[in-house]
Amino acid sequence: MADSLYLELTDFEHDVHTGIYSEETGKPQPLRFTVRAKLKEKRFYDPETPLEESKNYMDLKFACSEALGDRHYKLIEAVADHVCETLFLQDGRVEQVQVKIVKLALSERNEQIGITLTRDRP
Repeated sequence: MADSLYLELTDFEHDVHTGIYSEETGKPQPLRFTVRAKLKEKRFYDPETPLEESKNYMDLKFACSEALGDRHYKLIEAVADHVCETLFLQDGRVEQVQVKIVKLALSERNEQIGITLTRDRP
């Protein structure tokens, strides 16, 4: 059985310009991101393995924040798509990305309303 390595960012909140309704446009909305990036298998990680042999975890956070810029995304599906493509472009070792986005402004009783997109490298 082969090993799998996933880098994860969980419950990261960032304001993003998104939405289609008048009350949503013109101001950023708080979104909660959970991202998993599957890397190509490496057989062993010993105590002296350098960072270049894996991926910097902060790249996941960057893909959910600064990489989105100030652009308006009508759908959170487009936000998730942009996160996936950013991670694929950053590193050829990323085989699969899963992005879960929760729209925090829609929650009335702590329910989580959003989407999960899983994409394999094309």
